Amino acid sequence: MGQMTEDARAAMAEEEGDAADRDLRRFLTLVIGKLILGTKGDPVGCRRLPLLKDLSSMGNYAWGAALLAHLFDSLGTSSRETGVAGFFPLLQVWAYYHLPSLGRGVARRRGAVPLLQCWRFCRDERSLRRQVTLIHDTLDTIPFGHVRWTPYVGEDDATQPWVERGHPYFGRDIWLHCFNTVVPLHHRLVAQTLGLHQEVVEFPTRQRPLERPGRNFRGIQKVTDWTVRVQEQLDDWDQRGKEVVSEATSDEDYFRAYARRYGAQVYKGTRRPLDPEGRISSLEGILHSTIQQRDDLQAVVDQLRAELDRAQQMVGGASSSREDPGRSVLEGQLASAAARAEDALAQLQEREQELRTALARTTTLEAEMAELRLRPEVAEVARWRQEAEAAAR
Repeated sequence: MGQMTEDARAAMAEEEGDAADRDLRRFLTLVIGKLILGTKGDPVGCRRLPLLKDLSSMGNYAWGAALLAHLFDSLGTSSRETGVAGFFPLLQVWAYYHLPSLGRGVARRRGAVPLLQCWRFCRDERSLRRQVTLIHDTLDTIPFGHVRWTPYVGEDDATQPWVERGHPYFGRDIWLHCFNTVVPLHHRLVAQTLGLHQEVVEFPTRQRPLERPGRNFRGIQKVTDWTVRVQEQLDDWDQRGKEVVSEATSDEDYFRAYARRYGAQVYKGTRRPLDPEGRISSLEGILHSTIQQRDDLQAVVDQLRAELDRAQQMVGGASSSREDPGRSVLEGQLASAAARAEDALAQLQEREQELRTALARTTTLEAEMAELRLRPEVAEVARWRQEAEAAAR
């Protein structure tokens, strides 16, 4: 923004001072109100006018953070709107990098700044409605392996000094401000794109009966003690700039801890019944979760059995169980709890075997489908060879 202000001021150097500043303020009002913080319709809000009082300070504001806050806030109304407010090319470039299988952009200049210059847009002659329908269908069925999780690996930080300055904030949660709009930017939700360990962020909601979880935010500020509810975010603010250390020593350890914490439900709900690759990923996740539950339950069973043996020894050492009926009752309770835990463990072991069988079948199915996809190509090559031999004769 500072560079654009200087360039515009240089272009208006021929005008008188007051007139040039006035025209520059009009131009910046249009850029900020319609391009960066744009909304639906023609009106431009007046809240950003005080920012234009000192033109030399235009480059000191965090316009990128304001843009993200405005865009995040606008995306929250997607179910009630027909369009997206804000600087839409931001999402466009994001899709180019993370979803290359959509085929919407062709890479042409690696390392160019701004990032939009790295891509050439693929023009589509079909109607807008048809394009949107195709994109919706593609996003609903895109395999997990077609998402590029680490698109910026290998980028040259020397051409992007702001990346180096932002390293202390990577992996932390920060708050984005855009006038009276304040939204959290959970870096941990996108940590996987940087090759880092990622954890799920629990969003605060005010829940009511018979309501979808995590959907209602109305009135939450009246009943929430934010010093307790967002204590983690407050700690992040106090510790900003400090190194974030993960307790996981490997991806496997992290995945097991993730499965233990959130269970198999985080892998369910897939809408890709014909996607063997996605099905394999889902089954592997559920299997890891089941194995972790089995290990945890096995530890509980071992502990209960040890307590039961200790109780039986105490009862056996007494002259008569009637002298201390409490010990006999405790022994019965421990035996009952151990039996229930062993039954649950047996069910988990059976479930684990079923998952392993399903995973093996799905893996075989994927291999068969891959072979079927190659067969037409092999047959066509053979046909071409026969035609070439016939032509040579």
